[in-house]
Amino acid sequence: MNSHGYARLPTAQIPIDHYSAVHLAATRAREAAVHCGLAGALPDKAAAVASELASNLDKHATDGIVYVQPLALDAGLEIIAVDRGPGMERLDRCLADGFTTTGTLGTGLGAVKRVASAFVVRTQVPGGTVAAARITAADQAPPRPGAGAVCLPADGEQECGDGCAVFDTDAGRTAVVVDGLGHGGEAARAARGALRTFRGVCDRPLAEIMNALHRALRHTRGAAVGLLRLRPEAAEFCGVGNVRLCVLSRDAAHRRLDGRPGIVGWNLPTPHVRSAPVTPHQVVVMHSDGIEGRWSHDPSPFLLRLPAELLPAALAHRYRRSRDDASALSLTGLR
Repeated sequence: MNSHGYARLPTAQIPIDHYSAVHLAATRAREAAVHCGLAGALPDKAAAVASELASNLDKHATDGIVYVQPLALDAGLEIIAVDRGPGMERLDRCLADGFTTTGTLGTGLGAVKRVASAFVVRTQVPGGTVAAARITAADQAPPRPGAGAVCLPADGEQECGDGCAVFDTDAGRTAVVVDGLGHGGEAARAARGALRTFRGVCDRPLAEIMNALHRALRHTRGAAVGLLRLRPEAAEFCGVGNVRLCVLSRDAAHRRLDGRPGIVGWNLPTPHVRSAPVTPHQVVVMHSDGIEGRWSHDPSPFLLRLPAELLPAALAHRYRRSRDDASALSLTGLR
């Protein structure tokens, strides 16, 4: 097998509801950078990036949140800032190094762009802004575009019963979203077991992967599972339980596919693989029911135009069910 990817840890979520949260975001980013294997000055750079993004939310935005997590496809760290407005009138000016609207000595988003290995931002007035700074080691290739994810525990829980991962294999770019039944420690154990198994079998046909996950989860409480294999021109989907796949273009949500009734690890139906056409300009998103499914019935133009790197965080910010674990993973169509 020739696979490249990164099995994810849960996303850290820091609501920026007070200036003290800026320091917390910086601390979480530094800790996560060390956990992701970033050495030397990179943890401090990650902390500076998180501090700048969080400070901007505190000064300018409404309902701002910072997400800190491993990258979806590469070894490295991602820091995402998302808010509900007011948006940036002149994004080009805001991205200039040293630009500030408050008269402070802050170095602004331009410095974030300079420090990060990759920086993606989209804004809408008055809808809000989503920005993702990605940090990888200096001797590493730039992080690959076209993939994004979040994986959030239910409010009040330390462990996350959802999980997701994506790997590039000889069979195609292959992803999984797992939703362990319920939430808390037992759900997290089921999700971790599914991810460990998926890593070893992700190059197999989707039906075989689903059967392997079913065997691996027999002594757990079970899970809902969605499997996605992205190839040029098409996406294959095999789902069991409350996991949904949707194909987005810049104008509309197209194909929506739901998992079949059942529980992986308990009562697995015969795995059924369905296919949907996908162009290189479309985005495929797969998510657990911790993200409300209503978003895909009439998505806003802003959501439809978000790149895969930003879409999961935007969905979680707007449509997450906070009493449940929530995960979403998105991939851009392959060329």
